[in-house]
Amino acid sequence: MAETEIAMPEESTQIDSRPAFAIVEELKTKFGENFYVQPTCEDFPTVWVERARVQEVLMFLRTVSRPYVMLFDLSAVDERLRQHREGLPASDFTVFYHLLSLERNADIRVKVALNESDLNIPTATNIWPNANWYEREVYDMFGVKFDGHPMLRRILLPTYWQGHPLRKEYSARATEYTPYMQNKAKQDFEQEHLRFVPEDWGLKRGNKDEDFMFLNLGPNHPSAHGAFRVILQLDGEEVKDCVPDIGYHHRGVEKMAERQTWHSFIPYTDRVDYLGGCAQNMPYVMGVEQLAGIKVPDRAQCIRVMMSELFRINNHLLYIGTAIQDTGGMTPVFYMFADRQKIYDAIEAITGFRMHPAWFRIGGTAHDLPNNWQHLIREILDWMPKRLDEYHKAALKNSVFIGRTRNVAQYDAKSALAWGVTGTGLRATGIDFDVRKYRPYSGYENYDFEVPVEYEGDAYARVMVHFHEIRESLKIVKQCLDNMPSGPYKADHPLAVPPPKDKTLQDIETLITHFLSVSWGPVMPAGEASVMAEVVKGASNYYLTSDKATMSYRTRIRTPTFTHLQQIPSVINGSLVSDLIIYLATIDVVMADVDR
Repeated sequence: MAETEIAMPEESTQIDSRPAFAIVEELKTKFGENFYVQPTCEDFPTVWVERARVQEVLMFLRTVSRPYVMLFDLSAVDERLRQHREGLPASDFTVFYHLLSLERNADIRVKVALNESDLNIPTATNIWPNANWYEREVYDMFGVKFDGHPMLRRILLPTYWQGHPLRKEYSARATEYTPYMQNKAKQDFEQEHLRFVPEDWGLKRGNKDEDFMFLNLGPNHPSAHGAFRVILQLDGEEVKDCVPDIGYHHRGVEKMAERQTWHSFIPYTDRVDYLGGCAQNMPYVMGVEQLAGIKVPDRAQCIRVMMSELFRINNHLLYIGTAIQDTGGMTPVFYMFADRQKIYDAIEAITGFRMHPAWFRIGGTAHDLPNNWQHLIREILDWMPKRLDEYHKAALKNSVFIGRTRNVAQYDAKSALAWGVTGTGLRATGIDFDVRKYRPYSGYENYDFEVPVEYEGDAYARVMVHFHEIRESLKIVKQCLDNMPSGPYKADHPLAVPPPKDKTLQDIETLITHFLSVSWGPVMPAGEASVMAEVVKGASNYYLTSDKATMSYRTRIRTPTFTHLQQIPSVINGSLVSDLIIYLATIDVVMADVDR
């Protein structure tokens, strides 16, 4: 196809004084003026480039002074039904790259327009290794082909699947399909496609002296921490190579977002990482608030922080307990589950639910804190520090645990950044990147807390970062308890809150507004917004596209653990099978978060 011409609007010739936009001038100096900088709600540049130059531009961004060291996200948008694209380059499908620079503490989004008749684009796997899975996902969901990709095949769906689900012509509701039937022939057909053929993955069955053994671990294995399969190529107990295989927990949550109202999608965000609870609501509702221009009251922001940190503590307790269990220590996980029940009791008293409250709302929270909530929080703050001291002394200083985790499943900071690792996995390599500190949101800049780091990058370091983060989360919760602001718990904004019920009985216009807001949902302004947040397992990002409707046109969910699993071969190859179990135990993975 002829390359899409990208016209430069008049205002783009002016120099933007915002620090994050300095890279745009560097790009223009290097490649000329032919860049279109798209206006968006977030405070970092979105730049459209021609397909023929995308690899050159990406390589420049990767190697420029103060480089964009991490490919944070890569996905696509089917633009064909989008009505409100005023001023944007013509595009049937758009591939976008979200890049992150630690030295600049800034991001850039690079977009490439593609024509429906020619969905081909050069691969970025030679620049960032973690582009591998992202590009396979775009191929799987949209049908875009990446030239030069080492193994371009479906990743979330079976190889025999027909169609590409995130295209707009692909139906979103189960009722639009004939009932699913599973007979013996179909079951045998599906089982045959699950058979692992080493040659299909570029693996050899042996060398001139011996045959390798292929071990299928999962998808139903307790140490896999979910429905996850990894095929191991073994020479004795040594892992020569391995193939992680995901998609067994794929639910199509990004597709669901296209048929849920802005409000009714909130419960789905709880279940992306089912251990994250309210913390998983945070980046989504903040993204919608960014689209709508809603300012959240101080009290609501403080409540959100407190609830997110309670879920962070609960996640980390489960993580530490199961990590110790996977090394052979059975007792601590039971004690830690007892601690988690205390926290869930407080969460239930405040929200009405335990694991999946879906309690944050666009503009605030579902309701205010109940009477005597302070007593529940104070009880946790009195209980937990003494328990943590016991865990540290009895379990984390245990010589067997240390022997099984020190110098095991080790990687350095350079590798972590190349593979897109965030959260505790990155901080265990000495890099203190925590979104709450680097890019504070919901008032995190007002809290006194440290970002724990370790430097060894091994399994033990990852466990210890989690452990120290529990103490820091307790500090944040205590500050919420001692300094909870007064005032409203939700914004007074028509896109966030229906009119008061008493007014609807007096004023017909208010009644109509209330009815439309509750039945159809609010209509968000057209535009794009993205919000990054430090959820319980790392940095998550919701990239929302609104087409001036009651539902999202495209919701892209970047989850942290998708990249963590992709890193397995680079860490485990050359190690023992038992080290893989320790690796899986210490990267804090939930398969719903990986597969979405």
